[in-house]
Amino acid sequence: MEKTLSIIKPDATTRNITGKVNAMIEDAGLRIVAQKLICLTTAQAEKFYQEHKDKAFFTNLVDFMTSAPVIVQVLAGENAVSLYRKIMGATNPAVAEEGTIRKTFALSIDKNTVHGSDSPESAKREIGFFFSETEICE
Repeated sequence: MEKTLSIIKPDATTRNITGKVNAMIEDAGLRIVAQKLICLTTAQAEKFYQEHKDKAFFTNLVDFMTSAPVIVQVLAGENAVSLYRKIMGATNPAVAEEGTIRKTFALSIDKNTVHGSDSPESAKREIGFFFSETEICE
């Protein structure tokens, strides 16, 4: 079983649609094996998104991710990384496929409801950022 990180972002937590997002994840065949509601600090958000620190959107991203609680999750399943990326849909909800999380719920390219790891290597690093091994229940 492969694992991937999911973050349900502030635009979803503030609209109280996290259960709907989780239902789409589970309906697609992924298991939620760890989950917690957290309030990211600016330092945490900057460290998590450090690969984007030189990009124009970095400050807005950090501000957004610290604006309200997020739900961090570990998802498990066969080919979990690629399956979750398919379920999420394109970053820009205007071009995301029908039936994806972002097409269904995202407000904009910036407020796009969810984050998911982009590779198994990223998933391992990102999961370790938020979870200890004892918090993951397979």
